[in-house]
Amino acid sequence: MARIKHIAIRTGDVEKTAAFYKEAFGLKQVGLGQNGIYLTDGHLNIAVLKFQPGKNGEPLRLGIDHVGFQVDDVEATVARINGLGGKPLTDRTEVHRTDPSRPQSYYEIKCVGPDEQVIDVSNAGWVGAD
Repeated sequence: MARIKHIAIRTGDVEKTAAFYKEAFGLKQVGLGQNGIYLTDGHLNIAVLKFQPGKNGEPLRLGIDHVGFQVDDVEATVARINGLGGKPLTDRTEVHRTDPSRPQSYYEIKCVGPDEQVIDVSNAGWVGAD
């Protein structure tokens, strides 16, 4: 089975966005790209790339829909997000895992980061993720 190992985020300010994810979630910078910075949590590569409208046929939009982070301490993570200029979009909810064939949510709180990127924050994690 294929495994997701890479997500790319388009931004107008690569340094600011990379710093946000490093400080808010403890991601490590592991490399530089031709137009961005590579970060990791040790399992997944996140490329923070410069938004270049229309270059190489790329669509004229920023970001991805959203990214989710599993964290040890939701409150501390949300506090870091707030301190870095982000904010919560929802109130925190309790996640009670049930039969994965039944509709449910896995995030505990939605936040927003640089360039209005939506970030799910969860202690419980997501079905199918290690």
